[in-house]
Amino acid sequence: MSPHKEPVTVCCAQVVSRWNEPGKNLRRAARCAKTAAEHGARLIVFPEQYATGWDPSAASYAEPPGGPVQSAYAAIAGEAGITVAGSARITGDAGLMNACVVYGPDGRLLTSYAKMHLFSPAGEQMVYTPGDSLGCFSVGDVRFGLAVCYDLRFGDLFRAYARAGVHCVCLPAAWPCERLHHWRLLLAARALENQYYVAGTGTIGTTPVARYCGGSAVAGPDGDERAAAGDGERLLFADVDPAEVERVRASFPVTGDRRDDLYCTL
Repeated sequence: MSPHKEPVTVCCAQVVSRWNEPGKNLRRAARCAKTAAEHGARLIVFPEQYATGWDPSAASYAEPPGGPVQSAYAAIAGEAGITVAGSARITGDAGLMNACVVYGPDGRLLTSYAKMHLFSPAGEQMVYTPGDSLGCFSVGDVRFGLAVCYDLRFGDLFRAYARAGVHCVCLPAAWPCERLHHWRLLLAARALENQYYVAGTGTIGTTPVARYCGGSAVAGPDGDERAAAGDGERLLFADVDPAEVERVRASFPVTGDRRDDLYCTL
């Protein structure tokens, strides 16, 4: 029998991102993190490029590793005593990346993940370089993975996280209103097919790029929604229970019937 593992409360911060106003957005993030911690959350996840607003065609606010937006998230984590998942436009040897960064309650970097699937319908691949590796971290007994927005449409990435042993994939996003139905379907599908949690954090409001309607939700390992935020500003809370992941997989062991030896040859 596996040793007992404690659940972790996750907060999805569905809040308006003020276009090109990182100072205001990050001050709001600090207040959200403090509130989330006071309500028992140990991890808070902000929407994709929350500090500046998502812009697939702009390299503005690009910064090196450890730059000002990243440093602000680190400070927020340390001050609130909570793990924080934020994002920044990070430059490096490979180019400019749309990256998610995670800081522990001591303000130290736990992991980073660069968006692997760039949104070509909006030309994101013309400005950014895709990532090529997973991003995993732990909070207590729970192992988390990271994906970003458009990544949700690519099931192989989520299967890779299942092989890596995560209990939950956190997904910061800027998913537009007109495709919100896809978002909800895919959150549930990724959770169900991998029998783990998926926590999607969407932004809201209108920018020069699109109109956003939130839709933040947490799907459990059985594919059912555990929490959903609707279309207004909200801090959405849900528990991620690693024991439930184990129970669901034991009661319906679908993974054992996969034909990974065959799929790549078809």
